[in-house]
Amino acid sequence: MAESKRTYSPSDAINRLRTSLAERLATIYADEPVDRPALLEKLVERTAQAAERLESAGRPSEDSSPGSLWNERDVLLITYGDQVETLRRPAMAALDEFLRRYDLQEVLRYVHLLPFYPYSSDDGFSVIDYRQVEPTMGDWPDVERLGQNFRLTFDLVLNHCSAKSEWFRRFLASESPYDEYFVTSDPASDLSQVVRPRSLPLLTEFQTTTGPRHVWTTFSADQVDLNFRSPHVLLEMVDILLGYAERGARMIRLDAIAYLWKEVGTSCIHLPQTHAVVKLLRDVVDALPVNVLLLSETNVPHRENLSYFGAGDEAHIVYQFSLPPLLLDASLSGDSTYLYEWLHGVGQAPENATFLNFTASHDGIGVRPLEGLVPDQRIYQLGQAVLARGGRINTRRRPDGSDSPYELNITYFDALDADSSLPPDLHVRRFLTTQAIMLALKGLPAVYFQSLVGGRNDYEGLERSGHNRRINRRKFDLGELCGTLDDSSTTQHAVFSNYRRLLARRNTLAPLHPNGAQRPIDLGSPRLLGVERTSVDGASRLLLLANFEGESAQATLPPELRDGNWSDAFDGSSVGESSSVRLEPYGFRWLIENGRT
Repeated sequence: MAESKRTYSPSDAINRLRTSLAERLATIYADEPVDRPALLEKLVERTAQAAERLESAGRPSEDSSPGSLWNERDVLLITYGDQVETLRRPAMAALDEFLRRYDLQEVLRYVHLLPFYPYSSDDGFSVIDYRQVEPTMGDWPDVERLGQNFRLTFDLVLNHCSAKSEWFRRFLASESPYDEYFVTSDPASDLSQVVRPRSLPLLTEFQTTTGPRHVWTTFSADQVDLNFRSPHVLLEMVDILLGYAERGARMIRLDAIAYLWKEVGTSCIHLPQTHAVVKLLRDVVDALPVNVLLLSETNVPHRENLSYFGAGDEAHIVYQFSLPPLLLDASLSGDSTYLYEWLHGVGQAPENATFLNFTASHDGIGVRPLEGLVPDQRIYQLGQAVLARGGRINTRRRPDGSDSPYELNITYFDALDADSSLPPDLHVRRFLTTQAIMLALKGLPAVYFQSLVGGRNDYEGLERSGHNRRINRRKFDLGELCGTLDDSSTTQHAVFSNYRRLLARRNTLAPLHPNGAQRPIDLGSPRLLGVERTSVDGASRLLLLANFEGESAQATLPPELRDGNWSDAFDGSSVGESSSVRLEPYGFRWLIENGRT
């Protein structure tokens, strides 16, 4: 396990930091005219000052397992700061009211607040001011109030900021050092190798006081790419990261980190300088007296994604981006072959790192993470299934100029309806089975707000904005949402109440510790999925069994599992030493060994 911060020594931490940062800066700025010793001292000084302030403020008690950064109770809720609103209070106060009303602090440990800073587009990911709270959402005391019941996750939007920001205004005015804050390029340069996440122009022309300049805009013309070749930008972003830690962030998501460093003539993704920046940020948070975890956001094929663990010296947590589309594919096709194969080869996280498992987020369901895992025809069929259920597809630009699917835009709940033909109870069960699978896999689970409440496709938001991603970003009126969730006749009530039950039970199961062993089980049919989890101490086991069929099924346990005295984790009913376990249509079972869990 990673060393507990209970043994934190300020002087030792800063001495280690100085040594490691010197190595990182040598990699990042090997070919750049940068005064590395001066930059090193500024970084060390700012980190030391932040560490001293955190130490003076008093460290919160750590309630994870001794020496560990996480345990089976650590579940994240992904939500916007203005996810629920009321005319009576700021949006984050309304969110806090919602979470308290349903005692969600009993089943969730983290709240991941998507960017809640002043912004100009992309629902927060075009940041105008990183150090302020968007006034319509509230203020810093509102953020701190949420932190009373939850550990908070903040977004650090590293790759780009808003074209409406003060930094960019000064860039346009050619003011130093802001004239170096953004990546520019000659439009005649050969940029054909650049890996693109969008089917939009890579460069956008802006008029500055010294003439036109072409700025990299990887994601949109309103999202201008920051230039980490400038030490001022690196220092600025480290200062912002430290400020977030002081504001209560205990996990920081590194948004779009893979595209950080640009080098004409390369793919401009996963470059060595990018990985060195991640290592530098890891060094900085490791020098603090509280646990601040780094989560890398890299919506890319699986093996590329795993590279952000580094050698255990980069991100603490890496998204399992292949899981959402693989699980959806298995559910809609009734064939878990590719999901099962992926689970067999998913790989191991370093000792002080883990995975983040999820099925849905504010972004779409990425299909690039399926590359090399499923045939192209299967990806095409998945896209057609999403379109048939009212979803949309966003594309990306390939080096040859063609466009290909990049992400599927649909709520996960609506994606699992068979063209609106499923009876509501089967639709709910099918959806909850996907969530139970995600919650049982090795790593930390993250639940998107829309999934928690059974969110439906937001066509009004889609049409109003003209952006496909809005289909899965519905904002709710607090009173209306609570009324729907409290009405036992609604599918949203069925999803929410049963999801909460899932989370409550999960928190008590030692085999679901993020570091517990995981083994896929061959149940003899591609329509079934089996996974064995074992607690860190080896003393208890859990079996996940899932049925992707619309008919009931019998899961035949392999011989090595038939000697277990299994019972249902929810109702306690005994399975005994049976070799076969019945599964409902689209259903799942969590089985535990009697007397062991």
